[in-house]
Amino acid sequence: MVALVWAAQLFVVGLPNDTVYGRILPALAIALPLGNLFYAYLAYRLAQRTGRDDVTAMPYGPSVPHYFFVTFVIMLPIVLRGGTPLDAWMAGLAWAFIVGVIILIGAFVGPTIRRYTPRAAMLGTLAGISIAFISMRPAFQMFEVPWIALPVFAIILLSWTAGVRMPGGVPGGLLAVIVGTALGWIAYLTGAWQGMDPQAVQDSFQQFGVRLPIPGTEVLSGLSEILPLLVTAIPLGIYNFTEAMNNVESASAAGDEYNLRAILVADGGGAIVGSFLGSPFPPAVYIGHPGWKAVGGRIGYSLATGAVVAVICLFGLVGLFLAVIPIQALVPILLFIGLVIGAQAFTTTPARHAPAVILAMLPNVASWAQGQIDGALGAAGTNAGTVGSGPLNDAGVIYDGMAIFGGGAVVAGLVLGAIAVFIIDREYSRAIVYSVVGAILALTGFIHAAQLIVTVVDGAIVIGTPNAVFLGYLFAAVVFWVVAWREGHGTVADLRTALTTPPPDPDAEGAA
Repeated sequence: MVALVWAAQLFVVGLPNDTVYGRILPALAIALPLGNLFYAYLAYRLAQRTGRDDVTAMPYGPSVPHYFFVTFVIMLPIVLRGGTPLDAWMAGLAWAFIVGVIILIGAFVGPTIRRYTPRAAMLGTLAGISIAFISMRPAFQMFEVPWIALPVFAIILLSWTAGVRMPGGVPGGLLAVIVGTALGWIAYLTGAWQGMDPQAVQDSFQQFGVRLPIPGTEVLSGLSEILPLLVTAIPLGIYNFTEAMNNVESASAAGDEYNLRAILVADGGGAIVGSFLGSPFPPAVYIGHPGWKAVGGRIGYSLATGAVVAVICLFGLVGLFLAVIPIQALVPILLFIGLVIGAQAFTTTPARHAPAVILAMLPNVASWAQGQIDGALGAAGTNAGTVGSGPLNDAGVIYDGMAIFGGGAVVAGLVLGAIAVFIIDREYSRAIVYSVVGAILALTGFIHAAQLIVTVVDGAIVIGTPNAVFLGYLFAAVVFWVVAWREGHGTVADLRTALTTPPPDPDAEGAA
């Protein structure tokens, strides 16, 4: 992830080396290790309280969706409109600051949302992210150079799923990277493959040196144009605390119960501190806890991750790592993590909730597919609007429905998954509540829309027209109420109970 930050800021936004190596990476070198230290402390407290020695700390780092969003939606458009890369950077800092504030607000409502949302909905949404955005791209990259990636993946599977001891007791992940790197360089030196670049290795040494973080007030300059930033920061902040909530539930399903409010306060604080140090990338608890737990990660891996990130960022080693290690030696690890997260959604929820898990996954799959189509059309010099819905539909690409279904995918999956769980369990009043919540979110553009209904165009506030999705949720709520009324469960008291009482444990005796 740090490597992606480095590449995008240099080659997409066009920031100078001094800003990337002197401000952004050193800021990450402080913000991320502090978060890792805090989450290691939470894990230590949990281990002490429970007397267990298998507690795994929560993974922490730059948020992948936020990284892409701030780069391509906040910073790059400023450069394309004629602004300087430094103007774009300051806007990114302000955006990260706002996201941090929203996450801190989420710390007060997130625990309540978690209590009232079924596990299948939360883990199903994570499974959709893991399959679409974590697993697919690494799988594609693996099969571009399968003679490197498949042996690496074989070592990972043997070590992390079958528990096979590697020669000399070398950790399976480390051995996999060593083997993949060796295969890449041997192939290059023998002339069989040109995927390695000795010149890039040589050039990377020019960035060696100690670069300490420098606090600054650039974030305040970026806040001068706050309205356009709010339009995107609000939904992304909501996304961030929703994903954190899902990740805490994922850790709970794996046996490690953490305090969600503490997690969200750390996430929001990390984003704010990072923005003042020079990083436009809000850090977050990210997906992967069950994967790290499955491969033996405990408390120390979080501390080690923070220490490694600090050394790489402070000493300018990012370019060296990218030049020495072929990407095909690394992406099989991401694929494995994605597989474990996807599997957890089914193994830690009741079997009857499997349809709800899949439904919660699908908006993220739709969002990923839309991104692939948009990228392909962009490479051809066009876009979906230019091509038109008719030709796309004729080619079997239901683009408009895909875009609407995948809008606000994380929250949309949560809502749809929760509705499905409550219908399966015949908790109709709770399904009605979530349908009304879905209608409100769709009406305002937080889900099933390309942007918020209230937007900013050329500095002016513009209120758009919502699509008809909110009506669909309302009509569904009416259908559920009719069924509930026929069965004697559609009273005001039933709705009040659904609003004030968390749902029962789905595994408890007597659950439908």
